[in-house]
Amino acid sequence: MAISKSNIAFSLVLISLLTATVAHNSVDEILKAHNDERAHLGLKPLKWSLILQAYASAYTLKRKFDCKLEHSEGPYGENLFWGSPYGYYNYTYAVNDWISEKQYYDYDSDTCQPDQMCGHYTQVVWAKTESVGCAQVKCLNGDQFMACSYAPPGNIIGEKPY
Repeated sequence: MAISKSNIAFSLVLISLLTATVAHNSVDEILKAHNDERAHLGLKPLKWSLILQAYASAYTLKRKFDCKLEHSEGPYGENLFWGSPYGYYNYTYAVNDWISEKQYYDYDSDTCQPDQMCGHYTQVVWAKTESVGCAQVKCLNGDQFMACSYAPPGNIIGEKPY
């Protein structure tokens, strides 16, 4: 029996709804944090995707047991965030942490400063990205783990983000 993309998409959405929902105010918070930065560059705002939310939810649940900052290696762009159990980290905090990498990004050379990361930032502002979905989980050790998935994915080698 062949499995269609629509069956996979439906299954991911169902898994997401059953395991980890994102409150409506969190969706607004996530979109605002992303789209405020995108607006500074004249980029189209991202839209929320239940499919991407389901994907991020499934991945955060997988990381619940170890809270490792390892990428899913899936078909979407992805930003990950880890926070200790001693702080309060919401989605705005995580997105702003990714955006803070812009100080290390040089648009002209399309590179990061040596020994710095800027790929989270460039994913947030990737012009061809249209949608985002995020999820978070409290890991068994008390740490917090968040993931945002992006489609189409960014950080394509040889292309500038905007």
